[in-house]
Amino acid sequence: MAKEATKTVVIEAFTGFPKQTFEFLKGIAAHNDKIWFDAHRDLYEAGYIAPARAFVEALGPELRKVSPDVKFEPKVNGSLQRINRDIRFSKDKRPYKEHLNLWFWHGDNKGWDTPGFWFSLGQSEVHLGVGMYGFDKDQLESFRQSVIHPRSGKALLAAVAKVKKAGDYAVGGKTRKLMPRGFEAEADRAEYLLHDGLYTTFSLPAETAVRADFAKLAAGHFKKMWPVGEWLLAEAGRQRT
Repeated sequence: MAKEATKTVVIEAFTGFPKQTFEFLKGIAAHNDKIWFDAHRDLYEAGYIAPARAFVEALGPELRKVSPDVKFEPKVNGSLQRINRDIRFSKDKRPYKEHLNLWFWHGDNKGWDTPGFWFSLGQSEVHLGVGMYGFDKDQLESFRQSVIHPRSGKALLAAVAKVKKAGDYAVGGKTRKLMPRGFEAEADRAEYLLHDGLYTTFSLPAETAVRADFAKLAAGHFKKMWPVGEWLLAEAGRQRT
């Protein structure tokens, strides 16, 4: 039996997100249903998939200058997250996401269980993020041990201070009001025991995404936010002695 031919995808050089990107995002926000989506698949390919692939190809190597082990794949279910929403357990039954979401990760798992870089382009804003949005049970225990440990705790404060000094970057992940039982830390880092994740974020006007040098611009912000992700990568999974 003859082997099925493999489809070759040609990825054009990134020259900025085109007007078709914003036409698609505006359209899917106004008509979030399968009928509209099916009728505009050409716009989806031209404005959503193609420029996203090109952007991943342009941004990935720039991020490797920041973190050499970061991974990326310019395809759906690689760095490109699927546009389809998981509505099985949601009251919101809109079938499609209204943002273009990208993910650059560390390790063999493409999931959210390691620090990474995320990107979300909407009609009006670009959101950039670095770190881990949430920890699982074992990761949370390891993170807390790292917060209370004198050396890694001080390294965390230094990483956060470096990010905040670099620009108007927000540090998030604090969700709790009460200290976890059995944990305490010096006052300057006790607040991190209230975290269920740790990340830093930044927003830009969507019109900056049309620039031909947008990949380098985004990489510059990711570099300034990376100290938090670097701390997570180096410290949060370590065994304490």
